[in-house]
Amino acid sequence: MAAFSKKPILLCVTFTAILSLCLVPSLAEFQRFVQSTKADGSLSFLVVGDWGRRGGYNQSQVAHQMGIIGDKLDIDFVISTGDNFYEDGLTGVDDPAFDESFSNIYTAPSLQKQWYTVLGNHDYRGDVLAQLSPILRKLDSRWLCLRSFIVDAEIVEFFFVDTTPFSDKYFTSPKDDVYDWRGVLPRDQYLSNLLKELDLALKESTAKWKIVVGHHTIRSAGTHGNTVELVAQLLPILQANNVDFYINGHDHCLEHISSPDSALQFLTSGGGSKAWKGDIDWWNPKEMKFYYDGQGFMSVQITQAGVDIAFYDVAGRVLHKSGTNKQLFSTI
Repeated sequence: MAAFSKKPILLCVTFTAILSLCLVPSLAEFQRFVQSTKADGSLSFLVVGDWGRRGGYNQSQVAHQMGIIGDKLDIDFVISTGDNFYEDGLTGVDDPAFDESFSNIYTAPSLQKQWYTVLGNHDYRGDVLAQLSPILRKLDSRWLCLRSFIVDAEIVEFFFVDTTPFSDKYFTSPKDDVYDWRGVLPRDQYLSNLLKELDLALKESTAKWKIVVGHHTIRSAGTHGNTVELVAQLLPILQANNVDFYINGHDHCLEHISSPDSALQFLTSGGGSKAWKGDIDWWNPKEMKFYYDGQGFMSVQITQAGVDIAFYDVAGRVLHKSGTNKQLFSTI
């Protein structure tokens, strides 16, 4: 499999008969991929986060239900919101955790699609370059993990953002944790470039729907709560560019929060394995549409007309559904 480059080239990689990805030129530095849609122009996908525990803490059970729902919805791909390998990322490209927590867990036929993956804070505690390495894509062609990148799927564009370097505490109070900041330092320049590139890409986007994906929360009623650095630095860019959804993990729960002053909605899917039962700081009920302090995942279906989301628990039960279009928001 060819390595990816930031040079303005056209590079196409075929993973399966129904999925094609192309690296195409971008005015910004984010690498850009093209995701094919269904024949009717629609998309469906699953979102799971905070999962990599070698099947433990119900990870295998969540994966099983993902396979069932993935088949039912005929999903096109999977999004991982980070913290892919606990507790301390991968030790290298030959770490058996890659198979034990990923390849050997998500084995259902419906999950043999592209996985678009961002890094979480636990991933930065290991060999971060291993998760970014094309060697892992050779081991399992589903795996695509980059720091920040764009997926263009015609009616929707996804903007994947590396959120861990925004958090001050990982730099000022790491305790006994050691973070792999290769490729991030000097931090101020890295973050400045990231925000400028994201802002530019969002401004240039002509997609009907714009979705930003990161590991860390912006708005959350869970253990970690709001990430103040993202509220200050990332949120204004999302609001200024009319982003429809921000999807994250980090808090080990499932939740849906709306905005009081914009159409932006916050969706947390961080229940891929270990969850934090009973740990919630209740939000304004006018904004808090849903919160579940257990394991599970999320599905998203997108058409020109609207976006439908659903949250599922470890048994595959639907916990919450909502539908959105540009004119009307409704919650079931």
